Amino acid sequence: MHVLLAVDQAIGADILDTEQILADELRSENSYVSDILQHSTRFRGKRLRPMLLLLTAKACGGIKHDHKVLAAVVEMIHLATLVHDDVLDEAATRRHVATVNARWNNETSVLFGDYLFTHSFHLASSLPTTYGCRCIGRSTNIVCEGELSQIKERGNLDLTEETYFKIIDGKTAELTALCGHLGAFFACADQATTAAMEQYGRSLGLAFQIADDVLDLMGDEKKTGKTLGSDLDKQKLTLPLIRLLATASEPDATEIRRLLAQPDDSTRERLTPYFERSDAFEYTSRRAQSLAQDARRQLDGLPNSTAKRILADIADFAVQRTF
Repeated sequence: MHVLLAVDQAIGADILDTEQILADELRSENSYVSDILQHSTRFRGKRLRPMLLLLTAKACGGIKHDHKVLAAVVEMIHLATLVHDDVLDEAATRRHVATVNARWNNETSVLFGDYLFTHSFHLASSLPTTYGCRCIGRSTNIVCEGELSQIKERGNLDLTEETYFKIIDGKTAELTALCGHLGAFFACADQATTAAMEQYGRSLGLAFQIADDVLDLMGDEKKTGKTLGSDLDKQKLTLPLIRLLATASEPDATEIRRLLAQPDDSTRERLTPYFERSDAFEYTSRRAQSLAQDARRQLDGLPNSTAKRILADIADFAVQRTF
């Protein structure tokens, strides 16, 4: 993929440094923990969050050692949320391998996620300033609040778009916004640029989550490498479903609600005819594309550079995965 190749050419060495920092921080002499750590490295895919932080730094003045440490921290936090999410969703696979809860058990997954969180704060506290650690603590709290809000709204078939966006802003976009903020701030960018890069990350994260929500409904598990349909199983209303219910005829809406209230392995397939009669996916695509465009607009104030162009391409990639 040309975007990932461009990233490798631009910051490949910096990503390798980040990986080494991550490996050094998470090294354990406990054989049980070491086995889980080794297994969990197979979950980490495109390294989107470290990539965003490092590219932002490069676009705003240059990558420093502190950026690499912070990039390792946000990747640890992201991995911790994945491990916990897999427990909440009862997911069996991620990136074509068994999840920690599937290979071991839920107790191990919860404690391993906690282990990653505590290590992330330990690493962040090693920096000369506490600013990064404070920002990370605040964002992590917001991520957890977003997840708790999503749990609270399970089974709510009257969920509004406004509430949906508040949830995904917390559980997904907050961490990508943090990457933009830290990348710019630690590159000594001015306040306006730092705010713009934070908003870039937020809009990107929202677009990315919407695309993920569509994949959960219409994706192919062999291609995505993870358990799909978990949103339906857990009765999480996502944007395509919200739009589907809002625009369906009364008889269709009644049947859709029945299917969503009693999900099983056939629910995705049985919803297909209703989606085919609806503009739900087209509508969702427009919302995601609009957010990707907003992310690109936030880059206007940056000087032209390879890093800036890659950040713009990532915004396109975030939605092209599905639409």
